[in-house]
Amino acid sequence: MAEIAVNIVIDELLPLLDQEARLLGGVHTEKADVSQGLNTLIQDLRETAYLIEDVIDEYLLHLGNPSQRHRFIGFLCKVGRLIKKLKRHHEIASKIHEIQKKVHKLRERSSSYGFNSSFESGSTSSNPRPDPRVASLFIEDSEIVGIESQKNKLIIWLVEGTLKRTVISVVGMGGLGKTTLAKKIYDNVRGVRHFDCHAWITVSQSFQMEELLRNMMEKFYKERKEAVPEDINKMDNESLITQVTEYLQDKRFVVLFDDVWGVDFWERITPALPENKKGSRIIITTRKDDVAACCKDDYFHRLPHLSLESSWELFCNKAFQGRCPPELEKWSDDIVKRCGGLPLAIVAIGGLLSRKEKIVSEWKKFSDSLGSELESDSHLESINTILSLSYCDLPCHLKSCFLYLAIFPEDHTIKCGILTRLWIAEGFVKANRGATLEDTAEAFLTELIHRSLVQLSEVYIDGNIKRCHIHDLVREIILKKAEELSFCSVMAGEASCFDGRFRRLSVQNSTNNILDIPSKKSHIRSVFLYNCQVFSLGTSASKFKLLKVLDLGGARLERIPEDLGSLLHLRYLSLRKTSEDASKINRIQKLRNILCFDYAYNVESRWGGSVRGVHVKEGIGGLEDLQKLTSVDVTHGVKIITELGKLRQLRKLGITKLSRGNGQRLCAFISNMVHLKYLSVCSPSEDEILDLQYISNPLPFLSTVYLMGRLEKLLDWISRLPNLVRVCLTGSKLVNDPMQLFQALPSLQALTLFQASVVEQLCFGATGFQKLEDPSQ
Repeated sequence: MAEIAVNIVIDELLPLLDQEARLLGGVHTEKADVSQGLNTLIQDLRETAYLIEDVIDEYLLHLGNPSQRHRFIGFLCKVGRLIKKLKRHHEIASKIHEIQKKVHKLRERSSSYGFNSSFESGSTSSNPRPDPRVASLFIEDSEIVGIESQKNKLIIWLVEGTLKRTVISVVGMGGLGKTTLAKKIYDNVRGVRHFDCHAWITVSQSFQMEELLRNMMEKFYKERKEAVPEDINKMDNESLITQVTEYLQDKRFVVLFDDVWGVDFWERITPALPENKKGSRIIITTRKDDVAACCKDDYFHRLPHLSLESSWELFCNKAFQGRCPPELEKWSDDIVKRCGGLPLAIVAIGGLLSRKEKIVSEWKKFSDSLGSELESDSHLESINTILSLSYCDLPCHLKSCFLYLAIFPEDHTIKCGILTRLWIAEGFVKANRGATLEDTAEAFLTELIHRSLVQLSEVYIDGNIKRCHIHDLVREIILKKAEELSFCSVMAGEASCFDGRFRRLSVQNSTNNILDIPSKKSHIRSVFLYNCQVFSLGTSASKFKLLKVLDLGGARLERIPEDLGSLLHLRYLSLRKTSEDASKINRIQKLRNILCFDYAYNVESRWGGSVRGVHVKEGIGGLEDLQKLTSVDVTHGVKIITELGKLRQLRKLGITKLSRGNGQRLCAFISNMVHLKYLSVCSPSEDEILDLQYISNPLPFLSTVYLMGRLEKLLDWISRLPNLVRVCLTGSKLVNDPMQLFQALPSLQALTLFQASVVEQLCFGATGFQKLEDPSQ
């Protein structure tokens, strides 16, 4: 009965997490008029949500694990565990009772602040701050660098070409100069009177359609010195659309909609913009690719970041009104590079520095503390505000994904596959009908890219995203938000203090063993180590009992805890490059990803290189949710391979040191891994045969195959892989020409062969390799 009661309470508490998340999603804590009392309430809401999460996870850990209920060894052990279990019931019930009281008080306080009406409806302050984007409309010519060719191209699109109504979209991240560029071309065509009437409309996030239509009408009438209809303020939406359409029907018009956020904007505004075959033009500026797509644009212009040369010119114009003094060049160059080609940042920072003493110590101090300067200096407030707008526009599920980028070091190129798997492990991605969690996570990342918040670094030749990065100044915004929300703590360098408020910890560039967390701070959910030379997690993992993600791949560890297997909530474990034994993980049934491979190079061997895997023990076959396992050393053969055969959900599998005698058994199990997308197999030495002839099923999703070791002949089953995109053979030493098989593969895009064949000539057919794009990949 006690467990039923706990379950009922938890079922009641779970929706509160979602309610709190939506509540916080509408709160803009950066507004100047938010009272201290309201800020305290928001913090209390957040902490209460964290408490709820802790109680749920503790319940699942201690009371919800069926394997702990029936494995009593002896009467004394049974009694001891029963007492402990009852104690846990009491402790959790007490915590739930305290949370209920907190929630009741928070509801009363929330009502007093009008949360349900004002914040949930998205209303803003009655005294909002001035919109910093307005300054872009009055920018000086000295602040415009590197856009002349773009301006000329857009002007040609405006004044030349077809007489049909044409839509031009200008897309780019906040602060890149979309409004500035649009204003210059708008003023140009307005000056030459190419159009009969003009209107510049700032849309923004909180526009009202009726107000926007009235604004547009007034600008048309006033520009032509015509009387504005007296009853315009009494018109409803339908009447306004009719009025605007009738007015524009016989005119060549140009309308510029600046800063469009909603994908439904075009559908709502287009009835008021007639297709009158007069050569009318509509310009839209936006940060979001999907907005441009919905506007059915005829011309699409993605605004690039300024080149380093143009950035330097613009910075010198603002900071020095000319040439940079030689002694300040190093620090000025550092500052310009951190601006990342963002004109808004270059102009704001250059303007601030123009008022500082031109001495090295002042410049160095500013460069070293740029992150804190962005937060504290009122002259740089526009940068913070403009970039924060994109964050505030995100739906709740994407806010968590976006803030997660705080874990990565500065200038870090992010592997997209790792990022999406981490989101899944954290629980940010929920199952959608007809789509896997991985597909949904990739869609989240694509949306962040389309919103100009994440930038592409590299794509696979099949078009999928391979690596990405974030702008340095966007990262500063993320770090600030992550700290405000107790989302993540970043400890860089020789920092030695961890604030237990935070749910995630990213340790970067450290040589100290700084992760000394008292057991009472057990709510930490994720730990990441990046470039940490010597590190120890201590002898016990019990202080991390609610951990979901443990990434130790960026550290040289002295040891890992003996009871690592007690982390029953762990979903993602990376031991890459740590040379650690992964044999303690068999109890962690929620694990979805285990990364524990390294590449070793032996200069004395013709073999050249090999993949070093880790040892696992019997029982790993019980990790039924496992999706990725790279790479496992199967030196000890049959039993481990049999265990791997139970992992039917695997998408990615890496095997090292596969002896010839175990090849047939491995093939039999791989044939049943119907979800497999990636397969890597390495033999123990250059002379050992990879005996992999026996895969019988056609594995419909397998897209990548890496084989390192000798092959007696090319594997026939490769020809039955319809979606095979990438193949790499190393040391195969085939005695026959493999090209006849490879060139017939319908989806092959990348082929790498290293010591793969001993024949003197390879024959390529004229019609083969229909999709091969980059054989070096």
